[in-house]
Amino acid sequence: MIRATPTGVTLAVRAQPGAKKTAITGVYGEGATAQFKIAVNAPPIEGRANSALIIFLAELFAIPRNKIEIVTGELSRSKVFLLRGVTQEGARSKLSERMY
Repeated sequence: MIRATPTGVTLAVRAQPGAKKTAITGVYGEGATAQFKIAVNAPPIEGRANSALIIFLAELFAIPRNKIEIVTGELSRSKVFLLRGVTQEGARSKLSERMY
């Protein structure tokens, strides 16, 4: 779900657009294909859900939005985000705070 890269980490996400609020709701799948389930308070229309996810991740990791990039899955519920300047340990810490 979280992988280190030379510039930061990648984060595997399973988006659930159209939710009442944006929040991490659990884990989708298991093993190497596991993804963080994130409910998104935006419809999957014209990139609104992607924008809401980027804003949510920027706030969660306290980084500017321009440090977040969708690597794969722009038009899919399954996405991989690149978070520049975030360490693997830092990402795990922030995500575990929000999940439990």
